[in-house]
Amino acid sequence: MIKINDLFFAPLIPEAQLLSRVNELAAEITTDYRGKSPVLVAVLNGSFMFMSDICKAIDLPIGITFVKIASYSGTKSTGEVRQLLGLEFDLSGKDVIIVEDIVDTGKSMAYLLDLLNRENPRSLEIVSLLLKPAALQEDLQIRYIGFEIPDLFVVGYGLDYSGQGRNLRSLYQKTEIQ
Repeated sequence: MIKINDLFFAPLIPEAQLLSRVNELAAEITTDYRGKSPVLVAVLNGSFMFMSDICKAIDLPIGITFVKIASYSGTKSTGEVRQLLGLEFDLSGKDVIIVEDIVDTGKSMAYLLDLLNRENPRSLEIVSLLLKPAALQEDLQIRYIGFEIPDLFVVGYGLDYSGQGRNLRSLYQKTEIQ
């Protein structure tokens, strides 16, 4: 059990299990994109640890860029998406893979898909470490999913609570037990 600010969190997915699944996802991407050079678009800030680990495990020449969008306030999605930082290069005609930490309601991802589709990529796929099917409000096709989790608030491995907890090596779930 750990405490971050005013909330308590219990272990959910340990580091070894996270890294094992990240390596499996990287192997799938390597196989699926053999002979290609996909561009990975990491969604900041939450995906930075996931992006770091998965891009090191993909055995292909890859491009890397970042976008920053926001839709959370505290532990809840606001339902409104803001783009804070844009793409660094042209995605036209490229195979693009969005690297996301978590797909919750799907509103941020739907916004990002619309934004990136305007760049005319050859293909556009999503790899998300976490998916909350019970919270999903958008019809999304997520090709690579690390873990499906219940609709609960999580921190660690890049995900935060009010700016804290991103550096935790494992994932933790919010709990009422102290």
